[in-house]
Amino acid sequence: MKVLLFADIFAKPGRRAVACAINDLIAEYDPDFVLGNVENLAGGRGINRKSIQEMFNLGFHGFSSGNHIWDNKEGHEIVNTDQRIVRPANYPNHPDFPCPGRGWTILDNRGKRLALVNLMGRVFMDTIDCPFAKADEILKQCPAGVPILVDMHADATSEKYAMGWHLNGRVSAVVGSHSHVQTADERILPGGTAYITDVGMTGAFDSVIGLSPEGAIKRFQIRRPVRVELATENLGVSCVVIDIGPDCKAKSIQRLRFQVDTRERFIGDLE
Repeated sequence: MKVLLFADIFAKPGRRAVACAINDLIAEYDPDFVLGNVENLAGGRGINRKSIQEMFNLGFHGFSSGNHIWDNKEGHEIVNTDQRIVRPANYPNHPDFPCPGRGWTILDNRGKRLALVNLMGRVFMDTIDCPFAKADEILKQCPAGVPILVDMHADATSEKYAMGWHLNGRVSAVVGSHSHVQTADERILPGGTAYITDVGMTGAFDSVIGLSPEGAIKRFQIRRPVRVELATENLGVSCVVIDIGPDCKAKSIQRLRFQVDTRERFIGDLE
């Protein structure tokens, strides 16, 4: 089984970069599943029906997310009704205020199945339920013989590494998201789990994690609210290709990061 996963697809520039690159990537790697992290898909803040449908139309099979999935109210209903989209599983699920959506799902394609799990870290982030305990709980529910891919959406590299080792040999892959900066530490852990601390960002590479450098710099300088525009220059893709064997162990993980030429490789426009 091959999985192609795009990280942190950021707003329209990210969607356009995916549209430029996806056909060539599918032709080269022939993935059984195409996945993406979409917490920043619609204007950098959550998801909406239009943006998520664009991605499905491009051939995606499922999506993970993160803390920004709640930034767009339209996204609350989407994660509640579409089982192909998951939110971090370790959000509190209060009996009087149930959390919308689900934290893991089973995807089906080409007669194959893949479990997609979304977890979120707590270091430098919201104090939510323990992701390690939640991971153990989910693994007890996953059907035997189905490969499991975990998106660990977290800030601290140490917490992501800890999750990779915690799940080593028990899942097929642990991939990190959230920082928008791709790390060069992809490897297969001793138990057969593919790991990378952060897959990176798909969007405008000439940016500060997707935002215009000028506005981001000003924010750091004055430490007061500043309106920051989306960056639009030098579009590129960050993704990984993971090859999983019939024993649910990862055989390889390949990290990709490249610019796309929107003039030659894209016809039409995404709104």
